[in-house]
Amino acid sequence: MSLVLALALMAAPATADAMPMEHYPTLPHVGGADHTFTEFGGKDGLTALMDDAMARWLRNPRTRPFFANADQARIKHLLVEQICVVLNGPCTYEGRSMAEAHRGLNVTQGAFYALVEELQIAMNGRHIPFSAQNRLLAALAPMHKDVITH
Repeated sequence: MSLVLALALMAAPATADAMPMEHYPTLPHVGGADHTFTEFGGKDGLTALMDDAMARWLRNPRTRPFFANADQARIKHLLVEQICVVLNGPCTYEGRSMAEAHRGLNVTQGAFYALVEELQIAMNGRHIPFSAQNRLLAALAPMHKDVITH
């Protein structure tokens, strides 16, 4: 896990009255750098990244149960849309909120961290600059409270 993600998770509100994702008007966005979307290779780069990440999640015994019997193509498509929006790209995310999408899945903190670790390995494999990776992870980190359900 990256230092930025660990710090962001510690800084994210953990109170029961924290606003759930479905009440947010929009997804979070990376701050400052408008070129982050380009550093990820645009939409084609995000699609390739999600292909790599999904393959890794299916091989990892801590994440496989969440993806093995799921509609992997749909999940990858929604993740591309979501990350594209977060990176200020020209996309629209039409999926459910993170709280809705993960309700009843019993995602543990260990499984969540394994997912992030595999995503980081996939980003490294695609030669995405470390600073761009950290901007994405810092933007996504507050969502952990809506993903970890057990």
